[in-house]
Amino acid sequence: MAYQPIESYGVIGDLHTVALVGMNDCSIDWCCFPHFDSPSIFARILDDKIGGHFKLAAATPGPRKQLYLPDTNVLLTRFLSEHAVGEVVDFMPITRKRRREEPGALKHQIIRRAKAVRGTVKFELECFPAFDYARKKHKTQLDKRGAIFESDGMTVALVSSVPLKVKDNGVVAEFTLEPDQEANFILSEEERVRDTDLLDSRVVVEDALQDTVYYWKRWLSQSKYTGRWREMVHRSALILKLMTYEPTGAIVAAPTCSLPEEIGGIRNWDYRFTWIRDASFTLYGLLRLGFTEEARNFMSWLEARAQELGDEGLQIMYGLDGRHEIPETELTHLDGYRGSKPVRIGNAASGQLQLDIYGELMDSVYLYDKHGTPTSYDLWNHLWRLLHWVMNNWERKDEGIWEVRGGRQHFVYSKLLCWVALDRGLRLANKRSFPADRDRLARERDRIYQEIMTKGFNEKNNSFVQYFGTDALDASNLLMPLVFFISPTDRRMQGTLDATMKHLMSDSLVYRYQIGKGAGDGLSGEEGTFCMCTFWLVEALTRAGRLEDARMIFEKMLTYANHLGLYAEEIGPNGEALGNFPQAFTHLGLVSAAFNLDRKLGRGGI
Repeated sequence: MAYQPIESYGVIGDLHTVALVGMNDCSIDWCCFPHFDSPSIFARILDDKIGGHFKLAAATPGPRKQLYLPDTNVLLTRFLSEHAVGEVVDFMPITRKRRREEPGALKHQIIRRAKAVRGTVKFELECFPAFDYARKKHKTQLDKRGAIFESDGMTVALVSSVPLKVKDNGVVAEFTLEPDQEANFILSEEERVRDTDLLDSRVVVEDALQDTVYYWKRWLSQSKYTGRWREMVHRSALILKLMTYEPTGAIVAAPTCSLPEEIGGIRNWDYRFTWIRDASFTLYGLLRLGFTEEARNFMSWLEARAQELGDEGLQIMYGLDGRHEIPETELTHLDGYRGSKPVRIGNAASGQLQLDIYGELMDSVYLYDKHGTPTSYDLWNHLWRLLHWVMNNWERKDEGIWEVRGGRQHFVYSKLLCWVALDRGLRLANKRSFPADRDRLARERDRIYQEIMTKGFNEKNNSFVQYFGTDALDASNLLMPLVFFISPTDRRMQGTLDATMKHLMSDSLVYRYQIGKGAGDGLSGEEGTFCMCTFWLVEALTRAGRLEDARMIFEKMLTYANHLGLYAEEIGPNGEALGNFPQAFTHLGLVSAAFNLDRKLGRGGI
């Protein structure tokens, strides 16, 4: 099977993990089970020969269409032909709380329902797990209710309403459905094989579907967004919720690993972790839309990280449960998406120094204090230690927002967010009358401001630069007016906007920096435009009052979403999705840009 385009996938999940479902053959080609950062059981998207997959599709050729059931993350794939129409509904159950508390309730499942809508439809099923990123072998045995796949340390059971046959290390089936007939399949996590009636402990598919639909509709009904682009904003909200790890409230940057930023290239990273950097964007997006519970849960996760400050500061990312160790490993036995090697799990960038994270964390606390719950004295004591660390370390070089692996620099964005950290700390201390060395906070904050203005601005090019001493541009500087460092109409910011649109933009899409100029990232090869940078440009233009440009760029950007409204990290030269998918940061950028642009346009619009 040839690799499907990254943008051809839909995604389902249960707030613990997700599965990617391809439109072309309705195959689950990626799923880490039972959690986002667990080893994969299906990874054909990273190796089409040995990665493992779970296909359920109509056997007849013809167009395929995908959509979500309205206001949910329940996916429907349709198979169209002249004489027949078939459908497959895919979802991961999110049962009501009372059901979750019942002894023996199965929390982690993938449910697939095939149905003939019109005419007679022949379906094909293929289920070939490949445990632990295809590193572990497993045993396959049939049961009267389906099949059991047993590997060292994990067992997965497939309940099937049609007979299965063993083929190699998986199972297959062919079956025909008449109009309105259905066939159901449940893939369930099992801790161990108890006995031969293992597969009898199943939920009724219809009940699980209704419960899941009810959950998503009820959750989305909390949204306060009523402006333009409501459908895209709500889809982004649903995707962000889907990438939330329910036990801790953390949000993964993306639920995949090693999807390439360049086809055939080496820029292949694991994003199944939570970045401190995403914090303020996440809190801002959730609070703006009215999802206060999610904001509160994520804030609790952030508070726990703030308490862990050591001599070397905070890590830039953590495991979903807050763990510190994220060792990076290359899986040399996997071919990579369309030959893009190496395939990496874990992320060595977790050990980098990135000074911007302190500004993003403090901005999160400040936002939550303003729109959520007042900051406690106990938390303030941890934050004061963090602010003291920033005051003592902001003059250091670091690896910066783009996690460069080619050497540290005095990145302007890093200094900017150190300014944010001290500014928000001072505001918070004054607002809540917390004890603090206000004189030093203000003095160091103002020193950073002067450093950025004197060393981070290039008078010749009339723009802020990537790092001190260069004339290279960086899209991260678009955030300056968004964090209230500078007026969006200041001539220096206007010059930076103009330079960005001239040198970093391709049509309406924005690169994060100039390839081959400035710090780069220490790696060979090219990359696509960064989706979140385009949304940053939209918001910066919006705040500057350049609404016609902002709206045109935003409307064009919406056309680069896939057929379900989902975005990866980057967009390639042919408009294709590149990088890990879907990308939380991109959808957060969309929410923020849509909210602020809609508010500026007002009722009359342009």
